[in-house]
Amino acid sequence: MGLQEMNVCLLNDSFPPLIDGVANAVINYANTIQHQLGAATVVTPSFPGFTDEFDFPVVRYSSVDTLKQFGYRTGYPFSSSMLENLKESNFDIIHSHCPFASTVLGRTLREKSGAPLIMTYHTKFDEDIKRIIENPLLVSQITKWVVLNICSCDEVWTVSKGAGENLRSIGYEGDYIVMPNGVDFPKGKADEDGVAELKAEYGLQDDIPTFLFVGRLFWYKGLKLIFDSLKQLSDKNLKYKFIVVGDGGDRTEMEEYAQKLGIYNSCIFTGAINDREELRYYYTASNLFLFPSLYDTNGIVVREAAACGLPSILIQGSCAAEDFTQYHNAILTRNNVSAFTSDLEFAIAHLPELKQMGLNAMNEVYISWEDSVKNAYNRYTIVRENKLMGITQCRENKIQEALYTSVSEITNSIQKVRSITATTKSKGKRFSRAIKRKGLVLTNSIASNIKELTDKNK
Repeated sequence: MGLQEMNVCLLNDSFPPLIDGVANAVINYANTIQHQLGAATVVTPSFPGFTDEFDFPVVRYSSVDTLKQFGYRTGYPFSSSMLENLKESNFDIIHSHCPFASTVLGRTLREKSGAPLIMTYHTKFDEDIKRIIENPLLVSQITKWVVLNICSCDEVWTVSKGAGENLRSIGYEGDYIVMPNGVDFPKGKADEDGVAELKAEYGLQDDIPTFLFVGRLFWYKGLKLIFDSLKQLSDKNLKYKFIVVGDGGDRTEMEEYAQKLGIYNSCIFTGAINDREELRYYYTASNLFLFPSLYDTNGIVVREAAACGLPSILIQGSCAAEDFTQYHNAILTRNNVSAFTSDLEFAIAHLPELKQMGLNAMNEVYISWEDSVKNAYNRYTIVRENKLMGITQCRENKIQEALYTSVSEITNSIQKVRSITATTKSKGKRFSRAIKRKGLVLTNSIASNIKELTDKNK
């Protein structure tokens, strides 16, 4: 029996031209649903100057430029006209992929449409908050608010068991379902001619191991551990090439650090590669994928590597290491330079065994996006039926709703004052003082609501 066609709303705070793992996940959800299962619409913050050219509708809502602060634009999810337009779409499912503005918008849309709201927990957002905000008290309060936002959803998914454990560690007590992400690569190695050209371009040799990293270039991805371990290999006169594919805020520092260590000539920084087939050449041309990240909750790049028959070295107990077995389909190491270096030496000495590990990974941990989204789509049907029967894990309460209302009031006030100020520049100072007073009152309201809720839940 075929799957029931549904109209699905997918929300996320990040989307092209900004690309990250979650944005890619949303694109793959939308493509698979739109082409094979039903209808999909992506709702995401606006990005001035960017034109959407996708095979599915993309609805943009107002946003403010916070690229320098957060690396993303912050959406304004309280536009009445936009919400009314979305209501007319008659969505069967609302699926948020971010616990911030996207879930706030999803909650409002649920109230207007009656469709159930699902939230997928992709990343350790508490770690992101800690990197951006230095005040521990503020971090705590924001984290509590976001957890409450997650609790308000009809069902919560995580992309891995480790992601679920992280969600528990920050105060979430509800149920969740593990719904892994897929890979948009086909299973198998890339075209031999393309791989040969790549090897020739960079002078890669079969008797010298090629290590690979793919991802955003930020130190929290574990890159320092890699560089320090490669330095140890160089000190032992062991030869290698390390290809770094990606870009990010710490790239310049990383290149400088490689130069400082004296290993820069053994490293190749390619920048971001958006062509997916070209990226497959890099995976296929390499001997071992290096991914010591403790931050990532799913490690899609590790599964991309597996799709191409490339084994990975991963940190024991990390989310990325789930479903992998030591020396069978991966190398599992400890989070220190000595252990990582030792296991890299093992890899260099056992290149034929690495090939078999890669084939095992390809056959055992690979999951396509088509299969992943179909699994999710099957669950959509159950969530929808549960909603109709009044079965939900949603934990709405008066205090939480007051908190939610306070945030809405703040953003609406800001929006109104900005509008008035734009047309009455001569009165800008007076309006500026007014918004400050209003913002202070409402901010205090938020703080009060959080404290009241916290006290009640003790």
